[in-house]
Amino acid sequence: MKYTQQDIARILGVTPMTIRNWRKYKPKLYEIVMKGFAFDELIQKNEKNLEELKELKVKLEAKQ
Repeated sequence: MKYTQQDIARILGVTPMTIRNWRKYKPKLYEIVMKGFAFDELIQKNEKNLEELKELKVKLEAKQ
């Protein structure tokens, strides 16, 4: 899931303006926050892929 700046602000409990200010005036902080959200997205994708692989394994084992 791709987050908008509004989504990120809501999740963090700040305003979208705060996110924009971080991007402009505190780029390191903004980068860390964005990496955290990207990492979260990767975890979610990997969890989904794992579930799909488990389902495929069950189907393949049932055919044998």
